Amino acid sequence: MTAAQPERSPRRGMCAAVLSLEAITLGLTTPVMIKVSGVDTPVALAIGLGLAVACLLIAGMLRGEWAYALGWLVQVGAVGLGFVIGLMFFLGGVFALLWATAYLLGRKIERERAAAYAALEAEDRDG
Repeated sequence: MTAAQPERSPRRGMCAAVLSLEAITLGLTTPVMIKVSGVDTPVALAIGLGLAVACLLIAGMLRGEWAYALGWLVQVGAVGLGFVIGLMFFLGGVFALLWATAYLLGRKIERERAAAYAALEAEDRDG
């Protein structure tokens, strides 16, 4: 990679993809909360669309390490939505598992990539 073309973070890409898909699911919980669970419309909009918008905003802010902490909070909120819509215990859990996998696997790839580049630079200096 050249200095003008920064290296893409696999963790950021995978976590952003999970949050983007989760935003769709959380947005679709809004009509379910209103029609099936009987939640007042303004409350359902605030919760469902609020979490969906949070997912999209956080997906765009994943350059900072602090944004990953917000991503974990969204996962807690998605699972907690199960107290309103029982199925969200399952769906929120699935997305939390996907988030954890993307986060941990992405970190592993980043570490291995850094080690490989360090070894390559050391080899270039020595040889």
